Amino acid sequence: MTLGGPRPLRVVFAGTPEFARLALERLHAAGADIVLVLSQPDRPAGRGMKLQASSVKQYALAHGLPVAQPQGLRLDGKYAQDATAARQALQAADADVMVVAAYGLILPQWLLDLMAAPHADGSARLGCLNIHGSLLPRWRGAAPIHRAIEAGDSHTGVTIMHMDAGLDTGDMLLQQALPITPDDSTATLHDRVAALGAGMIVQALERARAGKLQRVPQPAQGVRYAHKIEKHEAAIDWGLDAQAICRRVRAFNPFPGATVVLGGETIKVWQAVPGAQQSTAPAGTVLAVSAEGIAVAAEQSTVWLQELQRAGGKRLAVADFVRGFAVQPGQRCALLPEQPGASAPAV
Repeated sequence: MTLGGPRPLRVVFAGTPEFARLALERLHAAGADIVLVLSQPDRPAGRGMKLQASSVKQYALAHGLPVAQPQGLRLDGKYAQDATAARQALQAADADVMVVAAYGLILPQWLLDLMAAPHADGSARLGCLNIHGSLLPRWRGAAPIHRAIEAGDSHTGVTIMHMDAGLDTGDMLLQQALPITPDDSTATLHDRVAALGAGMIVQALERARAGKLQRVPQPAQGVRYAHKIEKHEAAIDWGLDAQAICRRVRAFNPFPGATVVLGGETIKVWQAVPGAQQSTAPAGTVLAVSAEGIAVAAEQSTVWLQELQRAGGKRLAVADFVRGFAVQPGQRCALLPEQPGASAPAV
């Protein structure tokens, strides 16, 4: 109960997906008084497209924590009424700190100012702290885990940051690295980064409460932006080399999932490895088909597709996939994503 005691630390938590739920769970278990939880509004999900609560909201409701779901936080924006209600709820919560993890809304200046102002009795607040899944200043932005894998980084990590008005530009409070293994996908790396961040935010608040947390400005050098992953990036560009293609397959697992067009069908590719052999065949040409993989020519290299999925089907190892899907050497795949009005890809 490290954040409990006679006067538990009063925490507002803002987050939405599973990445954030782990942090909320750890803070709650550490004895923090979670006075308010902010999460994105329920969204349609699943085959039935029924409204589904976020992972953070589900945890909060299961543990009797108060939840607010404003559609926006700008007092002069489209959802000004929601923002006004959120401000009133935050003022009433009278929290010591706000913890933010993959919330999905930009915090406006009024909220940053509110959490920076002292309590009515003059005691200090700790401001807004963010759990960011990268080693800042590298990979500021929406998709740091994906982009680190795509770029071939050997390490990523977590930075606990004191938030300011910029995009992930605030002072660093804690930072810890994690290796990226050659087999890591965004799915596997996400889980390790989320677990690390959940532990680090508890550690950061312990230090802050003891007055032992130092703010360090981010370096001006080494800034990279992790732009949001778009669905159009899913289509494999066979004009890239094998290493780059396989990194993208891992980076886009589980979303949006890399795709290849074969036999007139768009197939998801969940696992692929570079081949040892070079290739002078036109990029996108199927070179070989076996129980070990489907070999496809890339830029002077070869990619072996090893786990695939047809639309509406299950993920299958390639040995099972080729039993129910005819693939022959010499077939061609599209080089680039299809554009509206473009001709059908060669097969």
